[in-house]
Amino acid sequence: MNSNRRIKLKMRQIAMTAVVLLFAGSVFVPPSRGQGRNVSPVTDAMLESPDPGDWLMWRRTQNGWAYSPLDQINQDNVDQLRLVWTHGLGAGNNQEGTPLVHDGVLFMPNPGDFIQAFDAATGDLLWEHQRDIGERGRGTNRNLAIFGNRIIDTSLDNHVFALDTATGEMVWETEILDPSLSANASSGPIIAGGKVIAGRQCQPAGGQQSCIITAHDAATGEELWRTGTIPKPGEPGDESWGGVPYEERWHIGTWMVPSYDPELNLIYTGTSVTIPAPKFILGGNGEQHLYHNSTLALDGDTGEIVWYYQHLVDHWDLDHPFERLLVDTAVTPDPDEVEWINPNLTPGEVRKVLTGIPGKTGVVYTLDRETGEFLWARPTVMQNVITTIDGSTGAVVTNEQVLFDRIDQEHLVCPGSTGGKNWPAGAYSPRTNAMYYPLQNLCMTAVTTTDQRDPRAVYGIRMSQQLAAGTTDIGSVIAVSAETGRTVWNYQQRAGVLSLVTTGGGLVFGGDANGRFRAFDDETGEVLWEVNLGAPVSGFPVSFAVDGRQYVAVGTGFSLVARTVSSLAGTNPGNSANLFVFALP
Repeated sequence: MNSNRRIKLKMRQIAMTAVVLLFAGSVFVPPSRGQGRNVSPVTDAMLESPDPGDWLMWRRTQNGWAYSPLDQINQDNVDQLRLVWTHGLGAGNNQEGTPLVHDGVLFMPNPGDFIQAFDAATGDLLWEHQRDIGERGRGTNRNLAIFGNRIIDTSLDNHVFALDTATGEMVWETEILDPSLSANASSGPIIAGGKVIAGRQCQPAGGQQSCIITAHDAATGEELWRTGTIPKPGEPGDESWGGVPYEERWHIGTWMVPSYDPELNLIYTGTSVTIPAPKFILGGNGEQHLYHNSTLALDGDTGEIVWYYQHLVDHWDLDHPFERLLVDTAVTPDPDEVEWINPNLTPGEVRKVLTGIPGKTGVVYTLDRETGEFLWARPTVMQNVITTIDGSTGAVVTNEQVLFDRIDQEHLVCPGSTGGKNWPAGAYSPRTNAMYYPLQNLCMTAVTTTDQRDPRAVYGIRMSQQLAAGTTDIGSVIAVSAETGRTVWNYQQRAGVLSLVTTGGGLVFGGDANGRFRAFDDETGEVLWEVNLGAPVSGFPVSFAVDGRQYVAVGTGFSLVARTVSSLAGTNPGNSANLFVFALP
């Protein structure tokens, strides 16, 4: 970047920071309801191939890419971006929402089953809906779904419900589990073949029956199927628990958002660690304890598990429930950078793959998404929990040096439980055939706190997060080729980094825990624009268009990941909850 461009960019950053800070301390005041606007019904065909200006689901498309084809904002003019409107968000912890945009209306999830609808171009509030959640607090709500004329979400009290897109009025609601059970759905659903697909956290207080993935009819709310993630006696996988009674198998949650391949009619979702985490307390360190820390491929019509792949037998709370990217690509892993490769691969063969970083280890896995066959995998951040992966079978071998076998045992474990990767989502761009990920360079000291199957001890380990050895930078945005597995670029910084989105203008937008929101060049990683939003950029960014004008939107506010990495970095950016929308002049 030449010196004149840097000066111009810096002046715009200073001016934008001043404007943003005026809004960052704003107080949310609930407005009146009923100013709605009709939008066209959303169909399965629209979800499979959305209008370029719309953002109809969590990562925009069912393949999980988080890619907007819009290119009005591009590498040459992104430094001219300016704030168009901002609005305060609802009260509560964990502001990690994703805006949906359709026909010029923006729908925003907030903590505590609170949903707002805005004019996407002006920020005028059209309606808001606050579900009665009693004494349940203000839990996380990362995303919504839209189908027909309904906004669809899962609730803190174990329901799935639908609102009228024009008014925010309740249309239907269906109980999934007893509302008294602790089985929160911290992420909302997707729509797959006219079905509402959703998972949940399933804490032990919710019982084994809460560890489920469900499908409901998107038009009526009728339940169509439910699939458990903990095998019952006699079911496939029961033998993998080493004789642990079913009632003592806890917490295989699917608390993030699935992907869907409509051609194969397969739903792909990931699962969490068990409670407790150390397996010596459960069936033994040599058992798989299915289906924890796995990718599950479910039949869209029946919910049957068609195939699974277990990424790690997890003793340390290194979950694997994050986004899966569905890409058709040539597969030519580079042995100079890719540590584990299937020897039976034909280099250059085009495959339907499931790829990305599904778990906290920060390891990229690429699987055949029709069969679950292992193709290749490589680390991206410091890790010491995987010794090797058998290329022929995909079997993951854990490092015995960091396994536990008794109470009060201590190990240095990398990454830490905050994750090399966590819920802040990566993105893929077909322009570059590269995936882009927000990572943290972290380890932890982990100490076992129990040798009993006691859910009151939760994970059964005490975890102290710390920087990985040899680095002073916590955050990393890395670009990895989907074909070769090579690192294309790696941007490092002191502050932790959060969710990303890619665009047809050759840009990667993403924020950090210290309040900076940036645009990167998708080929080089150069920062082309940035602004200080005054609080962690904890929302999932999106890009959309109204009347031919492209916008970029993102939310700010508190999140546990941002708090942890900010504490390690020695920063305190504040937690103001706001939605910001930018466009060119």
